[in-house]
Amino acid sequence: MGAALDAVPTSGIIRIRDLMFSVERPFRLDQGDVSFDVPATFKAAMKAAIDANHSHYLQTAGLPRLQELLAAKLRRANRIPVESADEVLVTSGGVHALYLACQSMVEPGDEVLVPDPVWPQMISSLAAAGAAPVRVPLHERLGWRFDLDELASRVTPRTRGLYLNSPGNPAGGVFTRGDIEGIAALALEHHLWVIADEAYEDVVFDNREHVSIASLPGMHACTSSIFTFSKTYAATGLRLGYVATRNAAWRARVTKLLGMTINNASSVVQYGGIGVLEGDQAIVGEHRAELQARRDLFYAGIRQAAGRVFAGEPPAGAFYAFLRIDPSWMPPDGRAPASRSWAMVEHLIGRGRIGCVPGVDFGPASEGYVRFCFARDREELEGALDAMKGLFAG
Repeated sequence: MGAALDAVPTSGIIRIRDLMFSVERPFRLDQGDVSFDVPATFKAAMKAAIDANHSHYLQTAGLPRLQELLAAKLRRANRIPVESADEVLVTSGGVHALYLACQSMVEPGDEVLVPDPVWPQMISSLAAAGAAPVRVPLHERLGWRFDLDELASRVTPRTRGLYLNSPGNPAGGVFTRGDIEGIAALALEHHLWVIADEAYEDVVFDNREHVSIASLPGMHACTSSIFTFSKTYAATGLRLGYVATRNAAWRARVTKLLGMTINNASSVVQYGGIGVLEGDQAIVGEHRAELQARRDLFYAGIRQAAGRVFAGEPPAGAFYAFLRIDPSWMPPDGRAPASRSWAMVEHLIGRGRIGCVPGVDFGPASEGYVRFCFARDREELEGALDAMKGLFAG
């Protein structure tokens, strides 16, 4: 009965993350986890919830107060025309929200347009729903954005939906307002639904604007907008996310699946979410400024330590360096590798203790790239850069 799951791919990120736990004194630039602590307001609210014995079942879709705060945030910050808090459903993290969205929106055999490169967990969620992902290139020359004419050319009679990730993982592209308007027009013209993955909504650099596609006329009704507390509030291990949509059928399915998978997101963590949303939001801007400083530090260090080996421009958003490997680079054994991406990752982990992810894990077209997370603290980044300097000296 479970044989269909055998064909669902497993991300190399998971394999590497498990491997890195066995590396002594590692530089953890492999996983998308910021080094900041969870805000004090989040922790205080969780502690208070424990002391108040809030350890029992909750409403399946989430605590009403949390839903109300999230609906207000979506209206204020994202300009999404949420009419009722019932349009927001609380999940156990962003990955869970994406899985539920795919299960509630996708029919087996549907073609779904996805960016290339793309976060591999999304391919897995689509595969689990029986979809046929259609990869559409993000172009490095365009700042890892779509060519909108090329995107339109990939729509066929079998195309049913589109996965949109901005700011993007792994390459950090941020779609402009013009891009989002063009994508929305395409979706409305062809009656496509959209899954909008906005996990990195607060991690945009150089005063760029993040635009939620559901904020545009007619789009909230055909979009499931996915958000998470993980990146904005450094809460990756607490697992708190949410999905917002006006489509009543999708919401009913997601609610049913919430009951089938988790019953409700952790009670204590939901109270923490209330606390952090009710608290001062200045920390969000402070984190963004520090992440931009770490981005600039890392790219300056890469140019000095490994400029002959890696190339690429700093990203517009998210917190990853997606770098091209010089085609002339060869592993120490001198043999041409089957995958330059994997050979580089094995070299960096095995000889430098530097965690990273092969570009090919994000799609075949990204063979020859590698992804580093620069959201770690400065000491760890500088340690990794020093290790690279030793690996690539000469």
